[in-house]
Amino acid sequence: MSEKSLSAEALKDTEFTSEPLYVRRTRAAPPDNQEIPNEPASEKPGINPGEAPDGGLTAWLVVIAANLMLFSTFGFTNSWGVFQAYYEENLLRYTSPSAIAWIGSVQYALVYFPALLTGRLFDLGYFKIPCFAASCILVVCTFLIAECTQYWQFFLVQGLGIGVCCGIIVGPALVVVFQWFFKKRNLALSLTAIGASCGSTAFPAVAQNLIPLIGFKWTVRVFGLVLIATLGLGNLFLKRRLPPVDVRGGLLNLKVFRNTAYSVFCISGIMAFLGLYTALTYMSVDAIAIGVSKNFSFYIVAITNAASTFGRVSAGLMGDKVGALNTMAAFTAVAGIVTFAWPFATNEIQLIVISCIYGFSTGGYTSLSTAPAAAMGKIEDAGRRVGMFMSLAAFGAIAGPPISGAISTASGGFVEAGYYAGGIILCAVVMLLLARYLHLGCLRGKC
Repeated sequence: MSEKSLSAEALKDTEFTSEPLYVRRTRAAPPDNQEIPNEPASEKPGINPGEAPDGGLTAWLVVIAANLMLFSTFGFTNSWGVFQAYYEENLLRYTSPSAIAWIGSVQYALVYFPALLTGRLFDLGYFKIPCFAASCILVVCTFLIAECTQYWQFFLVQGLGIGVCCGIIVGPALVVVFQWFFKKRNLALSLTAIGASCGSTAFPAVAQNLIPLIGFKWTVRVFGLVLIATLGLGNLFLKRRLPPVDVRGGLLNLKVFRNTAYSVFCISGIMAFLGLYTALTYMSVDAIAIGVSKNFSFYIVAITNAASTFGRVSAGLMGDKVGALNTMAAFTAVAGIVTFAWPFATNEIQLIVISCIYGFSTGGYTSLSTAPAAAMGKIEDAGRRVGMFMSLAAFGAIAGPPISGAISTASGGFVEAGYYAGGIILCAVVMLLLARYLHLGCLRGKC
């Protein structure tokens, strides 16, 4: 049975409010080259997200599967700071830090950018095959990193290859959780996002201990073996609850930008990602520059990402009580303030404190970053809205670290880069609060 087939289990959990004709059209989809005529909006089936089970074995297995997917994607890409420091000191020591940062920033951006396509494909029922194919290519690219010796090779394999594959996987892994949870959605998203924290904590720690023992090449190969296990289990248990629905419009639903709150929220995402990855990318490099041992500098990234685990869980619990936008604004404000303070840390203790607070606050933002986009419309179109938001946010992710790298190179330090990143993050907070007001219509309330 194809992915677009309507299973009996999906029908059991779903209530349709339109004619049986639409159900038959969903069950027997036309060929890919045959256009499906748009029906009036009033004739579309209504899917009530409140019907979500909010628990149960299958729902929590989906959360675990999505958790493993984020471990393998966000967890791996968020460990870029370790690669940045290693490349600057060894394999690419004759290349400028800003140029090396482009590898990481392209990787960051491509984790988000393909969501424009994958979100729409998810709504139409296609996600298992793309996720599996991307998982296989991601493993191959990871093994190929060990064979790279020149800048263009690292850029092609680690920047483009791994970035695109992660982007194909991440979007559906996040959106599918929306279908299984409603009242506990923010908590479920946060528990899913813990996978990213665990991965971005484990990979740097493993690299720190294995590189001196078996070398860089075999360390990367060990990463590839880990990804085979985590991605394999994730693909096995990832499952959608609702049947695919061909909502009106194509790949882009530009009408959604008539919702001013959604438009402002997208702008806030671009601004946030322009600044959030600066400290994560350069904290290890800065630690070495101020005289901290190289061994300890590797652990800075791991400490930051470990702290983000607590931020993700806390944000999920708060989000279900006070609203996702309220929670994100608070956590992002803390991240902006800490980014201002980061370049002034001069010893290991100060760096640990900064990295813990920074990880906690950024974890809270990233764990809920897709929740408002999903909430600003119907559940059957959530994949496309989330995908559009993530694709726009990618522009901030791709530009942020190189801009900060260029600023630090020109100024001879990271103080000015911290001012830039912290300032743009606080601007994102202002836009989040504006989006909250536009969506809620008043100054107080859960949003």
